[in-house]
Amino acid sequence: MDVLNFLADGFATALQWNNILFAFIGVVIGTAVGVLPGIGPMSGVALLIPVTASMTSGQDPASAATSAIILLAGVYYGAMYGGSTTSILLNTPGESSSVVTTLDGYQMAKQGRAGAALSIAAIGSFAAGIFSLVALIALAQPLSDLAIKFGPAEYTSLMLLGLAAVSGLAGKSMTKALIMTVMGLLLATIGMDNVSGVARFTYGFPILYGGLEFLTIAVGLFALGEVFKTIINREYATGEIAKVGRVLPTKQDMKTSAAPIARGSILGFFVGVLPGAGATLASFFSYIMEKKISKNPGKFGKGAIEGVAGPESANNAASGGAMVPLLTLGIPGSGTTAILMGALIMYNVQPGPLLFEDHPDVAWGLIASMFIGNLMLLLLNMPLVKVFAKIIETPPKYLLPIIVAISVFGVYAVQYTTFDLLLLIGCGIAGYFLAKNDYPLAPLVLGLVLGPMIENNMRRALTGSNGDFSVFLTKPLSLTFLVVAALWLIVPILLKMRGKKVVINEEV
Repeated sequence: MDVLNFLADGFATALQWNNILFAFIGVVIGTAVGVLPGIGPMSGVALLIPVTASMTSGQDPASAATSAIILLAGVYYGAMYGGSTTSILLNTPGESSSVVTTLDGYQMAKQGRAGAALSIAAIGSFAAGIFSLVALIALAQPLSDLAIKFGPAEYTSLMLLGLAAVSGLAGKSMTKALIMTVMGLLLATIGMDNVSGVARFTYGFPILYGGLEFLTIAVGLFALGEVFKTIINREYATGEIAKVGRVLPTKQDMKTSAAPIARGSILGFFVGVLPGAGATLASFFSYIMEKKISKNPGKFGKGAIEGVAGPESANNAASGGAMVPLLTLGIPGSGTTAILMGALIMYNVQPGPLLFEDHPDVAWGLIASMFIGNLMLLLLNMPLVKVFAKIIETPPKYLLPIIVAISVFGVYAVQYTTFDLLLLIGCGIAGYFLAKNDYPLAPLVLGLVLGPMIENNMRRALTGSNGDFSVFLTKPLSLTFLVVAALWLIVPILLKMRGKKVVINEEV
């Protein structure tokens, strides 16, 4: 009953007119941040911290902290909603966790089902957001106790499981998927080594010391790769404009999407609780899981609505899950929650075990505002589906320059270097040739994301064990992840070999 009383007090705080206004401003800005490639929730939240300070001046410190964190959190989960829009309509991921949505969302748009894809993304995001908040209230303490048991060895094995599972994103060939995964890992090593300070694969170019920007490579491969494909194949010359079709999902779409939304919400929340895992990994895992359990896995990558519903639910649930270690332990689970933590500390509010005792108005006011913000996002996004979906009716001769402009603006806004613009073009060309030859692009992106995390955690684990690799096998959770990863790679190979033997015997 204490929890319900605290939540009621939180709603009393969140429903004050100024906090409703802050929540609305946050989710609107967050949606825009998600739609524009390059800004991302992390940059959006960081840019708005000084703005919130000026907006809340004159309020008492506790009210100012509550209002500011309500606005900044709105930007965070609003960006998770918005990221799907350009992924579905333009094959341009708004932020990293929306990369997976391009695989089926864009194919749906090309088939005239853009409205259904956008609607399901919004509905899935809302359901996942509400689920993650209920779970946050009920499970915050026990889940934090579990998350803190994850050491570097467990994280390394979890990331390796993620890479092994990437075979589920493979096109026709697991070998090609693994080649692309290794390519992503190799690209992730470029730059200064964080531990030794040695420059790796920089070839004397100072511009490479900071490594390759993830966004530049993702936007280049997916967005510009699609532009080059359209131009080279002269798809723009047909004169046919893709039709939006039905805006709201059909009953069959809702029925097909219900289970992926539920599974994505649960999976995304638990992945989000683990510090460092994040929404990107949650969306990849959700897509892999949906493809593995589907009775018709061949439809994935060709416009399967489950490929939109699952990952979109997972990345939104992960943003709620990431709040668990932040609020209860003072451990930021992602880059964005690290910035939110910095904002709280700036207002003299220390996240951690004492937050709910010392500042219950801030903690519960934030949780209650996220219920209100998710409802605002659903009411805001559903009417706009028709507006967003009209983008796909734009003739290619106008649409292609818009995609190029958004890509260039997004990349340049993050890095401010001409090198990244050249890298963007190079990745676009590479994306065209790789996709043309059935090399899946998603494994490369996942390798690029997980590479630094695997390396850092592996080094921390080996430092603690004095270089003894058995540390990965002696810890039960770590060993479990490694065994599952090995089975994920070996079982499909054995099944394929068995299938070939059966075919040979039948022919004989």
